[in-house]
Amino acid sequence: MIARERHGARIRVDAMAIAAPGYDVIVRHGALAELGERIAAAAPAAAYAVITPHSIHETVGARALADLRAAGLHAELLAFDDREVNKTRETWAALTDRMLELRFGRDSCVVAVGGGVTGDVAGFVAATYMRGIPFVQVPTTLLAMIDASIGGKTGVDTHAGKNLVGAFHSPAVVVIDPSVLETLPALHIQSGLAEAVKHGAILDAAYFEWIASNARDLLALDASALEHLIARSVELKAGIVSADPREDGRRAILNFGHTIAHALERYAGYTMSHGAAVSVGMCAEAAVGEAVGTTNAGTAQALRSLLSTLGLPTRSGFDPAALLDTMAIDKKSRAARPRFALLRSIGECAVDTNGMWTHAIDSQVLKRVLEETAVAHDRV
Repeated sequence: MIARERHGARIRVDAMAIAAPGYDVIVRHGALAELGERIAAAAPAAAYAVITPHSIHETVGARALADLRAAGLHAELLAFDDREVNKTRETWAALTDRMLELRFGRDSCVVAVGGGVTGDVAGFVAATYMRGIPFVQVPTTLLAMIDASIGGKTGVDTHAGKNLVGAFHSPAVVVIDPSVLETLPALHIQSGLAEAVKHGAILDAAYFEWIASNARDLLALDASALEHLIARSVELKAGIVSADPREDGRRAILNFGHTIAHALERYAGYTMSHGAAVSVGMCAEAAVGEAVGTTNAGTAQALRSLLSTLGLPTRSGFDPAALLDTMAIDKKSRAARPRFALLRSIGECAVDTNGMWTHAIDSQVLKRVLEETAVAHDRV
């Protein structure tokens, strides 16, 4: 539930089911100005490793470092290249080695300041450094604010696929300042909006319709609309994560659109944005659901309509056979058969005949739908 504060919102994520304390997600314009104070209270430590991308280490990263030091905290900045192709074990090792060189001990804390790749990698560093130290999420992209920073999933990619090596490691606090989005290009905003649409599609039809009604304000970065979007998406995801922290059951619905999306990203050599891949993936997986009679007719079209309004792709060129091979290695696959989170309708997911939240799909049906969804030579 969202707790409204004088300025902004606070959402609680309950992580006690994995022997970890719960944590707060703070959503407030201007929250970066009080970062040192919030981090000192939520994650007291002898030293802080601020891990941030090279692209923002002189701006948002430097601001975060200065605020920690102004609060009397010992902090060091560690910058790296946060492109998806660098979300690797080599990057994890380099950051870990740098922390060892700087003599960070078990009484240290990692502060991830950046997008989803930064949070995933820095969180994995924290989860494994000296068998685990606390970390804090300070997401700076819309996608990271509403999705990647919530839930405690950390990890890296391998040549076999995305996020195949990692750990569950909950942050001590998540501090979200929507004002940092004002400097981002439209593509980054659209990537985040794709995940917001997913939250509405799987959990809340009214929220799905609210996004459609407020699309213009969201794309224009209206402060009130953005804060509502972030807080509601965080609230929806927090409810799922709190009830199923290790993805043993219903949390699997958060993967709607992602089985195909992850295959698309790998197929494109990670040159396709995550939001674009998820947008295409949701449309394709809704079409799969309709093809097998699980998803109500018209659902895929409703998704295509909203995503197009937000400037996101709904089709993309790919080789169905190559995607099928890639999906066999997905974390959700069982016996090399990909499983999909499918919608019943907008706002509601479907369980299979065994009560599971993912569905095994016949490869011929999947291949046919992928062939119908593909548009040759369109590699958005």
